[in-house]
Parts: sequence; structure tokens; C-alpha cells
Amino acid sequence: MTPHAPHAPHVDPAAGAAVKAADRAHVFHSWSAQGLIDPLAVAGAEGAYFWDYDGNRYLDFTSGLVYTNIGYQHPTVVAAIQEQAGKLATFAPAFAIEARSEAARLIAERTPGDLDKIFFTNGGAEAVENAVRMARLHTGRTKVLSAYRSYHGATSTAINLTGDPRRWPSDNGSAGVVRFWAPFLYRSPFHAGTEAEECARALQHLEDTLAFEGPGTIAAIILETIPGTAGIMTPPPGYLAGVREICDRYGIVFVLDEVMAGFGRTGKWFAADHFDVVPDLMTFAKGVNSGYVPLGGVAISAEIAATFETRAYPGGLTYSGHPLACAAAVATIHVMEDEKVIENAAHIGETVLGPGLRELAERHPSVGEVRGLGAFWALDLVRNKETREPLVPYNATGEANAPMAAFGAAAKKNGLWPFINMNRTHAVPACNITEAEAKEGLAALDAALSVADEHTA
Repeated sequence: MTPHAPHAPHVDPAAGAAVKAADRAHVFHSWSAQGLIDPLAVAGAEGAYFWDYDGNRYLDFTSGLVYTNIGYQHPTVVAAIQEQAGKLATFAPAFAIEARSEAARLIAERTPGDLDKIFFTNGGAEAVENAVRMARLHTGRTKVLSAYRSYHGATSTAINLTGDPRRWPSDNGSAGVVRFWAPFLYRSPFHAGTEAEECARALQHLEDTLAFEGPGTIAAIILETIPGTAGIMTPPPGYLAGVREICDRYGIVFVLDEVMAGFGRTGKWFAADHFDVVPDLMTFAKGVNSGYVPLGGVAISAEIAATFETRAYPGGLTYSGHPLACAAAVATIHVMEDEKVIENAAHIGETVLGPGLRELAERHPSVGEVRGLGAFWALDLVRNKETREPLVPYNATGEANAPMAAFGAAAKKNGLWPFINMNRTHAVPACNITEAEAKEGLAALDAALSVADEHTA
């Protein structure tokens, strides 16, 4: 990969203070108690880095929200957006537009199997909303099964499908969602000792859940191919194929959520490619154009697309397939191919991040497990490696979360912006990160983990 050479941060504290003041006066932030947050004023970003107005530069191990797969400000994608803005900045979704058609063609060429029709949305949550709507209309059934350890978005249906605590304030008893336990050997709910046992018992649990819910009432089973925010738990061999078989047996639509894991994040175009499994519907967003302009979508199988051949699909969005977003997607896909971004993610995962994170786990008592592949890794932080007690309790806040807060502060002090969720930190940098940058991130993690070690038993 060509090394990134980010511009030196321009120091302008007064400008930063003005940006911060306007934010605090008028911006209402997501997932936050507004009076308890202190957002960093960002002056710029390039490649794998961003910086503030005081001249502090950070290596971004979050990729934004795990979406800047080609890094910030890639000149090819920026130029494509500028060119599209000069040619046709916007147009209604009912028309055939070159950028929209080409983006759909390029995406369909890369999705597995016959997922050749693309419904565009503005992001991942809307993609999930529409995938579930399609499944319900296609089957004539209502209920949808999702995993407890999951995140599918913040809109109405997507948040009810989500497993983590952000769902709780929006839980709706009429949502038609039933949750189950997906496999996770490190914290197995099935008391399994091997990946094979975990797989078999998880599939039996899913079968039992279906039996008690009534298979004929289930429209869809939705899974993140590799759960992201919930902990980057790669499913054991055979699990996704087993779910595919169960869905086929009962006429259930199999939906894979690739919003976070797709477009190179795991070292392949889609995480499903690691498992040789083809879903009926696949949701995507984030990495499709590195988030440069909001874009998401649903890749649709031939069978489900045929349901709406002469029957109108009752769904749509004003900005579906927005020309600027689609032009960014076209350019991003070409960049990924031309610059071998996906190959780089696989290489970095195999030779730098994977070995480096496992070496940190050997030396730090706070690291219970390392999981991942490509540019998609998680460290499960614990108080005790033997008992696997999490470093902080589930959904901890305030003083109970102090160990993770201290870890995060230490990482930032060392120039690393970490991805933290509950007792985990994720290493999810840009997929075109260089070996030198990845090693810089590992060194910063090493120092920050020493702070986490202070809270181990």
C-alpha cells in the first residue's frame, strides 16, 4: 500500500473553541445525555488519521463508526463526488441515472449468489427495515428472529431487532421480534468446550426456539455475518450453513447484515464469502463508499425480487440511490480493486494485527481473548483470565465503567482513538492501513492496556 502522508495539523485553538461552542449550543448528539458529553472539535482528517485544532493527531482505530474502509479524504473518491456534483448533483429515485445504475451493477457483481437486485437506502438501519419488510411480504409471516449479541440500527424495526441495551427504551411488545443465542465459545451459553460443540448446540437451540415459536410464523432470521459492535465473534465452521439449511427447510428468509462486515472489512468483499453461504437478502452500508456520502442498501435474491415483479413494493426513500452517494460508491469500489485494499486488509490481519494483538494478550492480564480477521478485531478485557469476569459489568456506566474509561483516556494520550464498547476494545482501522501505522496502533494499545491491567485481580 502507498503510505499515507497526512498534512501537519494546523493549530488554531480559537477556531476550535468556536466550533465547540456552536456544537454545544445547537447540536443534539445521538446515544448521549447532552449535558454530560464533551465532543472533540475535529479540524481535519486524512488517511488513517484525524486531528484537532490544538494540533493533537490521532490514529483512528475506529474508522469513524467502522466505515472509512479506504480512510479519510481519498482523493479519487473526493474527485468523483465533485465531478458528479458538477454533472448531476441530485435526481429523484424513479429515474434511471448513470451513477445509480453503475453502483448497483458493481455491487451486484460482488455479492454472493444471485443477489443481483439492489434497493438503495440512506444507511444501514433503513436497509434492515426494508429487508425485514421484504421478508414479511414475501412470506406472508410476521415474526423475525435475531440474536441477543447484535446491533442492527436505531430505526423502529432495526432497534427492536438489536440485542444490546440501546434497544431497551424502545422495546415494543408488538414488534414481532424473537431473540435467540448465537454461538460465542468464549462466553458460551451452551457450556460448550469446543467450536464444534458450540456450533451443534447453538443450532439445536435455534431449532428448539423455532419449534416453540412455530416455524410457520417466522418470516426471517437475521444475523450479522460476523457481529460487529457486539464483539466481533466469528461464527464457528458450519454454523451459518446450518442456519441456511434450517431456513430452507421451513421456508424462512435468511437475512445477513453486512453493514459493518462488508466491503473489505474482513479481507473479502463480504464476510459471507468466508463461509460459502448465500443469504436471501443482504444489507450493506458503511464501507460501500467509506461513508463519504450516506448510502446503504439491500441486495435481493431472484426469488424475492420476483415477488415484486408485478406487485408493487410498498417502500421507498426520497434519496434512494442519491447520485452523489452512488458516484462515491463507484469510485470506492474501483479504489478497492485498483489499490488492492481488500488484499491489504487480509494481509494486515494475518501478519500484523492478528499476531500483534495475540502477543499483547500474552503479556497483559487484562486481555482475555483476541478475536477477528482482516481489519476487524476485538479484545475482550477481563478482571481475571481464569474466571473470564469482564473488566466492567454489562452495560456499566459511571464509576462502574471507570476501568474502561481509564483505558480509553490512556489510548488517546498515546495518540490512538479507540473503539470501546462495554468491556471490549476493537481494532478496526482503515482497511488500507499500512504495516507501520498498524504497528503504531499496537504500540499505543500496549501502553493503554497497562492501565487496564491495574484493574485486574
